Amino acid sequence: MMRIFSISGTGIILAASAALLSTGSPAQADSLIENVNGMTLDEKGRVIRFTAMVIDDEGRVKELLDRKDKRPKELDFQFDGKGKSLIPGFVDAHGHVMGLGFAALTLDLSGTKSLAEAQQALREYAAKYPNRPWIIGRGWNQEAWGLNRFPTAAELDSVIADRPVYLTRVDGHAAWVNSAGMTAAGITAATKAPSGGMIEKTGGKPSGIFVDKAQDLFARSIPEPRPVEEDLALVKAQEILLSHGVTTIADMGTTMPHWQSFRRAGDKQQLKIRIISYAADTSNMVAIGGPGPSPWLYDDRLKLAGVKLVLDGALGSRGALLKQDYADMPGEKGLALMSSSQLKNKMSRAAMDGFQVAVHAIGDEANAELLSAIEELQYTFTGDQRWRIEHAQIVDPADLSRIAKTKAIASVQPVHQTSDRLMAEARLGLDRLAGAYAWNSIRESGAKLAFGTDVPVESSNPFPGLAAAMTREDANGQPFGGWYPEQRLTREQAWQAYTMGGAYAAFAEDRIGSLTKGKRADFLIIEEDIMLVEPGVIRNIVVEQTWVGGRPVYVRKAQQ
Repeated sequence: MMRIFSISGTGIILAASAALLSTGSPAQADSLIENVNGMTLDEKGRVIRFTAMVIDDEGRVKELLDRKDKRPKELDFQFDGKGKSLIPGFVDAHGHVMGLGFAALTLDLSGTKSLAEAQQALREYAAKYPNRPWIIGRGWNQEAWGLNRFPTAAELDSVIADRPVYLTRVDGHAAWVNSAGMTAAGITAATKAPSGGMIEKTGGKPSGIFVDKAQDLFARSIPEPRPVEEDLALVKAQEILLSHGVTTIADMGTTMPHWQSFRRAGDKQQLKIRIISYAADTSNMVAIGGPGPSPWLYDDRLKLAGVKLVLDGALGSRGALLKQDYADMPGEKGLALMSSSQLKNKMSRAAMDGFQVAVHAIGDEANAELLSAIEELQYTFTGDQRWRIEHAQIVDPADLSRIAKTKAIASVQPVHQTSDRLMAEARLGLDRLAGAYAWNSIRESGAKLAFGTDVPVESSNPFPGLAAAMTREDANGQPFGGWYPEQRLTREQAWQAYTMGGAYAAFAEDRIGSLTKGKRADFLIIEEDIMLVEPGVIRNIVVEQTWVGGRPVYVRKAQQ
């Protein structure tokens, strides 16, 4: 007997069974998604509109139908969309799944607007969890606070002095630690920063800020999460991602404990989202994948695709590797987290076993060095390698054309531009911004773009990123007309980068990224028509439902 589904103020009405919400056994016949304002993109980035979609018993798109097309008669169930819009699920090309989960479970400072707010949040969190031996958190940003300097251990000590506090900067490239934390890790005035790291000092003593690889000094002291905590973080991350309409995410920096948590969820049929993993450096790559990438697992919900390497730091902590000195810190050019030979050796080690290589490169010197490595290695590793440049934030205009020539993919995060704009102006000076966040220049050079959020550095919500890519303005409409408006993209170009671009970047374009025949039926139900509404409206779109593989995995609760 056919089951009827419809949109209701209280969620999805299931006429027969709640089993459809499971990621387990597939339906036994075709399903019909009816009465929708459907839209997707074709292979050339053109909009396809439809009013109904047929999904086969494996959760793949079987057919798109217009109003005049006949509907199939043999159906297992039917869903009435009540005329709402249906679009493909987003493919976040760069995020950190477990980082998102743990950020939601630990102290979150991302919303704080001042040092005082951060201190108050810490005070309240410590009172709420008096028995936690370490207070762990992330999300602080001295630029958002208007501090114009790094915070100090003394400013943490004034709030919490009796137990260690370890707080990661919003970009993950610096840590803010109190005196008890430094004592627990054995940090003294004599402690030297490891290669690729920096210890900020005041009066010859550590100030409490540890940049990039200097964070490793605390690795042995901070308690490792238990498997049950890893699994809880994954559950939380999935909830957040699905509520934002992200149906697939490239997990940049997967560790063995992360992978084991993904596998446990898959084994229990609790992996609702699709995760394409890039192992954290070659050590995790070998530990997880062994002789090569994994196959697709759990009905295309999990795959180890490659490795993520980190070449430099971040702009906010002045770790991004630049060709010239930082404008606001003469004599400082950033941090090289590995040498040129180390980079090429690791890239070769991965490519020789078929792992895709993704490299974090933010500064213009780091991007130039990565492009030189690709240019050298492409003669050894021929074929479709799809080398990935993660972030590509500051690129010398002279190097932009090299991205397309090497057939590399620029995996970028549109919302970083709105968050970083003022900081980038301060770090680089106005005369060095021509290649900063230059998405349209990259696209016009012939290179492929893939969009992501870098969650939890930014929110995993892709709609503000779409709006930013189209306008180069922030949520307040600043700067009016857009920051370097020549770098704006059309809505089709931005949408393609956030769906098909992310799929292509991970060799997954045959499975996800659009709602065309044979691809997985991963889609969203929203109120708005994203091809017609203004960017400001797109920024505030709320996802009503998220479906993965033809099944609903998230339904927004009705507002009271």
